[in-house]
Amino acid sequence: MNPVCVSFALIACILAGVSAYPGYQDDDGPAYYNFNYAVNDYHTGDIKQQHEVRTGHVVKGSYSLAEPDGTHRIVEYEAGPHSGFNAVVKRLGNAQHPQNYHHGSDISSGGVGGRYGGAESHVGATHWGAK
Repeated sequence: MNPVCVSFALIACILAGVSAYPGYQDDDGPAYYNFNYAVNDYHTGDIKQQHEVRTGHVVKGSYSLAEPDGTHRIVEYEAGPHSGFNAVVKRLGNAQHPQNYHHGSDISSGGVGGRYGGAESHVGATHWGAK
């Protein structure tokens, strides 16, 4: 077979393949959505909600949840191509913690600590609920 014909056939196949594939196109158009959800399970204490809106390249939203310590956390946020991610966190209510737990072991009873005594844990009031 003639080398010129082979070269011509090879080039024709390559060009046909390139023109048949349209290629990947970035979609830089504005995006829009509005999203909400909420959970209110008082049996398990899982209480939370979220709302988010995207307009073009800017996302704004908020979420809140009931914390195990009895407080309520609210986060409001905004993210955009020029400002980055910004959030404001609020904590409502006063944290409720037991004032003092004392876990120790008695050496004579063969507690967890063995002959050197037991491990101790102390939990006091936190600063979270401070005004």
